[in-house]
Amino acid sequence: MSVDTLPKARQRYRWREARIALLFVLPCLLLFIAFRFGPAVAGGVLSFTDYTIGADTNWIGLENLRRLNEDPLFWRALRTTLTIALLAVPLSILMSLGMALLVRRAFRGSKLFRSIFFLPVITSLVLAGIVFTWIFSEGGPWTSVMGWLGFADRAWLSDTTLVIPAIVIVAVWGRFGFGMLILLARLQDVPRELEEAALADGAGAWQRFRYIILPELKPALFFLAVIETTFSFQIFDTVYVMTGGGPANSSYVLVYQLYDQAFRYFDFGYASAIGLALFVMTFIVAMIQRLTLGRER
Repeated sequence: MSVDTLPKARQRYRWREARIALLFVLPCLLLFIAFRFGPAVAGGVLSFTDYTIGADTNWIGLENLRRLNEDPLFWRALRTTLTIALLAVPLSILMSLGMALLVRRAFRGSKLFRSIFFLPVITSLVLAGIVFTWIFSEGGPWTSVMGWLGFADRAWLSDTTLVIPAIVIVAVWGRFGFGMLILLARLQDVPRELEEAALADGAGAWQRFRYIILPELKPALFFLAVIETTFSFQIFDTVYVMTGGGPANSSYVLVYQLYDQAFRYFDFGYASAIGLALFVMTFIVAMIQRLTLGRER
């Protein structure tokens, strides 16, 4: 074999290996596509029908979307969802960043603190919701502390103005450990020499954070912003357990309305339209975050 034919032979060998590897991966890949994207495609199709259990299914086009536009409950659920996202996402990211910076350096007990901070992520949201329902109830620990501090000691979950902050607190508590882990992993890759050089030049803690650490964290912060926004838009477990959408629909979110339409009224076509609207909204927000946080210099 001549020297010129060696690269071509090596390339053909690599292509053959890739095809063999693909054959082994193909069954899992097909199952992933079927069970991950199949329901999403089916939901998109159902949003243009009047599908209900035990009745004929008819194609109604944009009728469900017109119902969404004229449904005041949908717009109220949308406002509530956006309010929770606008409060929970920045608070969760800031708390994640603070905890990651706190446990970044190795010190006695640092691994224990990391485990404690991450513990809420693996805790059942249903169980956490039951516990926090008691905490925020009248006479519970939270209301008692608020009373000692001079604030109103009424039950937060029964107050239309305080129920959203209560849900946001629980959402941030349950998610900041995940963000801490993501940012902590990125912080471990920040070159220590850069910080030491900046410290030798007289840079303060804020200057080192702003000009060295923060630029290195930008990709991780973008990823975290998208993940946390998606989670906030899809919040359901906490609302279902703690408030049931109340009081007076003040904590009624989009996913809860989707649940009601699908499994209480069995209007799966309209529920699919709500899911489609939620997907479009999440996609648009992710693209905005991509243009602002995720773009390259």
